[in-house]
Amino acid sequence: MQLRLEQLAAHLAKGLRRIYTIHGDEPLQAQEAADAIRKAAREAGYTERQVHTVAGAHFDWSALIGASQAMSLFAERQLIEIRIPSGKPGKDGSEALQRYCASLADEVLTIVMLPRLDRTQTSSAWFSALDGAGVTLRVDPIERAALPQWIARRLAAQGQRVQGGEAGQRALAFFADQVEGNLLAAHQEITKLGLLHGRGGEGADDAGELSFEQIEAAVLNVARYDVFKLGEAVLAGHASRTLRMLDALQAEGVAAVLVHYTLAGDILALKRVKDAVAAGRPAPLALRENRVWGVKERLFERVLPVLTPSSVAELVVAAQICDGLVKGLKHPDWPDDPWHGLKRLALMVCERANAAPTRRPGGKGLRLALTG
Repeated sequence: MQLRLEQLAAHLAKGLRRIYTIHGDEPLQAQEAADAIRKAAREAGYTERQVHTVAGAHFDWSALIGASQAMSLFAERQLIEIRIPSGKPGKDGSEALQRYCASLADEVLTIVMLPRLDRTQTSSAWFSALDGAGVTLRVDPIERAALPQWIARRLAAQGQRVQGGEAGQRALAFFADQVEGNLLAAHQEITKLGLLHGRGGEGADDAGELSFEQIEAAVLNVARYDVFKLGEAVLAGHASRTLRMLDALQAEGVAAVLVHYTLAGDILALKRVKDAVAAGRPAPLALRENRVWGVKERLFERVLPVLTPSSVAELVVAAQICDGLVKGLKHPDWPDDPWHGLKRLALMVCERANAAPTRRPGGKGLRLALTG
């Protein structure tokens, strides 16, 4: 049975299932979901806890199964946690997990912790056994568009809020920019605001209202970006966010060749899908054949209709030039600095994703500024 994270509290209030599987790559939310289950388990009398971490190919699965079937010496009920950091239990682990799910005892509650899984893993026999035996929770990252409201809810939970109207929205947008991609840091910054400006704190407002200046002074720039999120920002046509992410990736020491690999991969995928659709292939099938899933799939569906064959060809040529730049080759019409070249390539995609450059004030100026 699959549950959304927001449904977990109501589910736990009604009673516990024997096994919970949490998978995803957002550590804060995964930890909070596990903590909520642990708390409910303690209240239900599961007072003994065992943790088994599957590391390497030589994990003793028989010992785990034996532990789940053995009576505890210290408590009537026990909580067993199985952590599989790789997300790949292997052949022996797959068989063991299926046996484990088939012989669950009422006196044992199990939490299985997994990283983000791909479609092959979620379709496997071992994962299907986990899902069929209990509750499955998928932990997805908070997308940038949803992050301000997530922050607002967290502030409200500790009795705080931003100002009303545009000032409040600006404060939330600023907050989101500082912590994007790092919910653990966001949680820490929200907690810090509670300590600094909560009731009884220095500068506290009786109504719990936070000004932009208070947020700006307290919140550190702890954003963490990755190249996959960069690709999403580019395809969404967000020029200013794209430049900010590129600066952050460069400052973090990410290899320029890796950033180019991501941008060029999306450009070539756009060309392949565009060509397939022009040849009569249904767009959904063309996207699947090119392994375009999830958020990228929705972005491709928005961008493809506004791309002309000539604009796609220009992007492919630009990606080829940029490939040389990141490998130390020069081009007379492009910047010598590979990161400036990456910015120019990314902004070219942004511009075409927006269909009309004038729809995003300043976008053209940003692009031209990087052509020299």
